[in-house]
Amino acid sequence: MTSYDVLIVGGGHGGAQAAIALRQQGFTGSLAIIGAEPHPPYERPPLSKDYLAGEKAFERLLIRPLAFWEERKVDLLLGQPVTAVSPDVKIVTLEDETQLGYGILIWAAGGKAKRLSCEGFERVHTIRDRADVDRLLAELPEVKRVAVIGGGYIGLEAAAVLTKLGRQVVLLEALDRVLARVAGEPISRFYEAEHRAHGVDLRTGTGMDSIVPEGVRLADGEIVPADLIVAGIGIDTSIGPLAEAGAETGNGVHVDAFCRTSLDEVYAIGDCAAHENRFASGQRIRLESVQNANDQANVVAKAIMGAPEPYAAIPWFWSNQYDLKLQTVGLCQGHDDLVIRSDPAARSFSVVYLKQARVIALDCVNAVRDYVQGRKLIEAGAAPDKAALADSAVPLKELIG
Repeated sequence: MTSYDVLIVGGGHGGAQAAIALRQQGFTGSLAIIGAEPHPPYERPPLSKDYLAGEKAFERLLIRPLAFWEERKVDLLLGQPVTAVSPDVKIVTLEDETQLGYGILIWAAGGKAKRLSCEGFERVHTIRDRADVDRLLAELPEVKRVAVIGGGYIGLEAAAVLTKLGRQVVLLEALDRVLARVAGEPISRFYEAEHRAHGVDLRTGTGMDSIVPEGVRLADGEIVPADLIVAGIGIDTSIGPLAEAGAETGNGVHVDAFCRTSLDEVYAIGDCAAHENRFASGQRIRLESVQNANDQANVVAKAIMGAPEPYAAIPWFWSNQYDLKLQTVGLCQGHDDLVIRSDPAARSFSVVYLKQARVIALDCVNAVRDYVQGRKLIEAGAAPDKAALADSAVPLKELIG
């Protein structure tokens, strides 16, 4: 049986960065990445943007070229999901029943796109991996009307790209506004207006009943015509083998400040890792972002190399829709006040979120300077004057004191 000193499960950003960081920090032991997909580690965010739009070839999505992994002696074991973990004997079992030994296991398996539970769901596309988008693109030439279900980042980005590609798009969101879970109302209303201005039939507070041959049947019985349906309703974490092995789980697999699970010599990082985050008032949360995956990978590498540092990175995210770049820093959940800098009508503005008068997050639309300087306000726990915050002529860096 082949055994590795460090075995990484998952070929996304977290898994790739864990291998990169280990080698950068001088790790000389045997190292492998197990990927459920047949592809080398690649970037996921462009799937719903550049790749779906046909503006970026898959080769440009690779996190590193194949030669990089070979030169650094990182074995890529691709196309084989892990089906079981046996922590008592430090063995993982693959789908084809191959067994691999490990000294340390890093679980970076992420998650799978949630599927609709309604009738007819098998006709619905998701956007989680390359195969998902390739299947969607294969059907697209014959498609005129698309129904997008879900008003989160994935749904909105897909709606923007499909509209740009000349399709008639209806976007259905069950809640009363888009981005309701991740942004304040001013951002939601701004993006709703932008999508409608670009021709998207965007409907909030709209529940669905089922998928029918003609399209989507809504809860009130109306049928929305659609030749193709895309669901962007979140992910289910891929933690089954760890849970079955006895790991502590909840909304993801629980990890400590150094990304250690409750299983001996097993770490978890990225979308599937539920950690206590100081920017969420110490609550245990999951963060689905490249930043989180990469930063947690670096934390694990340092711990393995004997120089442990707890995870304390500030969360950040981004979304590209039409000619708008939304950059978010911090977590706005739990805010009790907000300030808008500049006029949203100018399509360059920021929303600053406050909790007990202190800045906890910013959403910046085409406002890179606010994004960069706002990060420092959050890190400093600053409580600036609201009038100064609202004045876009006052640089945020001047409000840190």
